[in-house]
Amino acid sequence: MFEADVAHIAQHSSTGALPQQDRVGELVAEAHERYAGANASDGAVADYIPILARADADWFGLSLFAADGASHNAGDTGIAFSIQSISKAFVFALVCDALGHEAVHDVIGVNNTGLAFNSVVAIELNGGSPMNSMVNAGAIATTALMPGKDSDARWDAIRSGLSRFAGRPLLLDGEVYRSESFTNYRNHALARLLQSYDRLAIGPDEAVDLYTRQCSLAVTARDLAVMGATLACGGINPLTRERVVSAETSRDTLALLASCGMYERSGEWLYEIGLPAKSGVSGGIVAISPGKGAVGAFSPPLDSAGNSVRGQRACAYLSRSLGLNLFASAPRADIEPNPGPDPFQSPDREGASR
Repeated sequence: MFEADVAHIAQHSSTGALPQQDRVGELVAEAHERYAGANASDGAVADYIPILARADADWFGLSLFAADGASHNAGDTGIAFSIQSISKAFVFALVCDALGHEAVHDVIGVNNTGLAFNSVVAIELNGGSPMNSMVNAGAIATTALMPGKDSDARWDAIRSGLSRFAGRPLLLDGEVYRSESFTNYRNHALARLLQSYDRLAIGPDEAVDLYTRQCSLAVTARDLAVMGATLACGGINPLTRERVVSAETSRDTLALLASCGMYERSGEWLYEIGLPAKSGVSGGIVAISPGKGAVGAFSPPLDSAGNSVRGQRACAYLSRSLGLNLFASAPRADIEPNPGPDPFQSPDREGASR
């Protein structure tokens, strides 16, 4: 899934802090340069939502926002695109923060389906449970849990909440919203199936409309990096210094992203890159390194699972070169490896093994 040419990079561990700012900026630029020329035919621009098919396959933006507020950008980081499924992560965080850890766990679940993001079969196989908030059924059920006296209040809570994650007001892309509203038949079917299992807190039409609107908010690669960095900083936006969600909610969101954020490729992603992450069909990816910051990537060509091809490669490069991988640790300086025999191996066993 990921190019082997990242293997030669001097790999830093996740222990400690990011390298010096100048070096971080150099590596972001290198990652962008390395993959900007990737063949667009390696992936395909999404077209099941008609307006998404207009995207330029050559667009590629890469942004890293550090926990200390430093920003590093390369390429098309100012181009706005619809946030799409990446919104699922941040709406999940807002709902968890409002209702609590157990409430969302009980209604939605946190296990990977192992099936496509819009699978109907996954619901039927699991007794009506949407399984997790990162697939469409789970995201619709999560959005339906957003507190509010009516649809307008719930929408205001979603839009303002995601804006606080981004550190600026996010606007609805009306053209994307209309295009999706005319073609989201499968999401309506998922919502009605959830309703039949008593898994929706509001009516199915309202739930799908709210979900479609949240997916149609316009963001940039830099916005994604800031939003991810807010989760990396325990819920405090490092740009505005505002607490958006609690540290506990950030922890829960990152745990869910690690296991489910990249759909049926989540296991491969975690094995190769080692970061909680979420992708969207517009070509966006946000990848988060707790305590360090987040990467926001944007490039429309997608692989067969719906994940940006260039975005994945750039994230792999930065994860290894900047030491972002959660599972890459360095030995403590005050602990020397024991060069002697294994203390748990008895002489008798040694003789027996020979």
